[in-house]
Amino acid sequence: MSQEQVELGVEDRAPEPVPLNAIFSSDFVQILVAVTTASTMNEVADAVAYHSEGRRVRALPYPKVVIHNGRKLPGHITVAEAGIQPLDHVAVEYEIPGGTS
Repeated sequence: MSQEQVELGVEDRAPEPVPLNAIFSSDFVQILVAVTTASTMNEVADAVAYHSEGRRVRALPYPKVVIHNGRKLPGHITVAEAGIQPLDHVAVEYEIPGGTS
């Protein structure tokens, strides 16, 4: 009797590093930021903002949203669930109520 290899689903694997090309709001500097497959979009937004907010971009009191391939991603989903791959480009913008984000 042979044992079959079972491929684990992404949610069952240990978090893997995912380097992302990212830009924050109106910043002119694109950065390489390291997150993991288990990082939520809220965590990705914070990781990207850390390098720009209050340094080159004025901090605003609004939530942040991650945009990948033209779509806003909910803050609770993970990098793996969003289908974001290593070296993909993401943008992080402020979610301004009643305004543009």
